[in-house]
Amino acid sequence: MGNPLDLRAWLAEIDRLGELKTVRGADWNLELGAISELNVKKDAPPALLFDEIAGYPKGFRVLTCSTSSPARLSAILRLPLQRTHKGLVDALRGKPAQWQSEAGKFDPIVVSSGPVLENIQKQPDVLKFPSPLWHEMDGGRYIGTGCSVVTRDFDSDWVNVGTYRVQVIDRNHVALDMVPGKHGRIHYEKHKKAGKRFPVAIVCGGDPLGYLISGIEVPFGMCEWNYVGSILKQPVSVLKGELTGLPFPAASEIVLEGFVEPNDERTEGPFGEFHGYYPGKAGTAPVVTVERIYFRDSPIIVGSPPAKPPNDYSYSKAVMRSALLTDALAAAGVPDVRAVWAHEIGGARMFNVVSIRQLYAGHARQAGHILSQCGVGAYMSRYSVVVDDDIDPSNLQEVMWAVATRTDPVTSIDIIQRGMGSKNDPMFVAYKHDAQLSSKAIIDACRPWEHLDEFPPVAEATKELQEKTRSKWKDLL
Repeated sequence: MGNPLDLRAWLAEIDRLGELKTVRGADWNLELGAISELNVKKDAPPALLFDEIAGYPKGFRVLTCSTSSPARLSAILRLPLQRTHKGLVDALRGKPAQWQSEAGKFDPIVVSSGPVLENIQKQPDVLKFPSPLWHEMDGGRYIGTGCSVVTRDFDSDWVNVGTYRVQVIDRNHVALDMVPGKHGRIHYEKHKKAGKRFPVAIVCGGDPLGYLISGIEVPFGMCEWNYVGSILKQPVSVLKGELTGLPFPAASEIVLEGFVEPNDERTEGPFGEFHGYYPGKAGTAPVVTVERIYFRDSPIIVGSPPAKPPNDYSYSKAVMRSALLTDALAAAGVPDVRAVWAHEIGGARMFNVVSIRQLYAGHARQAGHILSQCGVGAYMSRYSVVVDDDIDPSNLQEVMWAVATRTDPVTSIDIIQRGMGSKNDPMFVAYKHDAQLSSKAIIDACRPWEHLDEFPPVAEATKELQEKTRSKWKDLL
């Protein structure tokens, strides 16, 4: 039986679904990034596998847009095949809590061999791989965007796996940007304080489930390989790095192993963020001296760069957060929630919509305020919109039609002041205070409760007639 966490098995599966396209001859210098960026803005964009990249041998490949469709994301999350946003969100509801509660049963299994050992470089050359320069204003080439960075706590055996961007400095050095407060950063700061070398293993390509889970908030002290095992319903097979002993999946595509020497911090960035802006100039970041590179024959870098949304990974964030928000509204006692969508345009944080079937006076405002302020929703939640159940919350045209025709700005918008903000917010430059505060708007775009009976009917075919017509005239429509 093959490894359950193998990118190539997943690629074969999505190829069968008609969800993969091979692109030959693109240049790593800006072109690969621009093609990926334009691709993901299409309806139903395929995953792109770049080969014969300018200046590199055939077989040294880069994968992008891996998580950008319901079918691919349901395949990654090992859910039944879904072709719609709502189907995927519904299939995902309750799963994160279940995966988290069962993760303790799935400690990774250490094995002695695996495909990633097909090639071992002891005089490492990171430049051997076609790391893209994704955008014109980037500070350099990034080998790590859809990556998993493995670190260990200084004074316990807790192993963390995080998705942190990795910039190529030279043939054996890469910079590792870890935001303060993130688990990998906590590990680094402890080593730095003790004046000790900081061991790191960076998985630059693998099954997208790895980087998807290393990019979400897994509880403090839990290892992401356990969480991945819980999704797979079997433990992840890992190898231990020769130098660091850090565990990484045996079927990884490319793994960089090395150490951050005490106080080796250098210029890193700038690089775009999930909301579509460069929030700052170049900063400083710890630099890993790479001492080993393990890679498969015909290795694949998994790329997932942030950019103006929709970007490479914004769809996966939208789906995950929509499911979590739906569960949070139910847990808070909001009845008859029909669907939630955390829109990609807001980085799945800043523009969120819930549709409800109104049951009582104040129901819409209750749903809007909880959507804005629940635990999973409060951070950077700029606009929270509530719509009736005839509106698809994932369809911006329908949502904005409801906002345009069912609201009175004076009575339909509530403003929360001094809500939870971020220094990562592009609007932070305009705020008078240095505290991470932000105002928030709740827009009640439901038909007014006290005028439901007299509100004008909608001029369109009923949903039943639409479906009947679609099925009869499917070639035309």
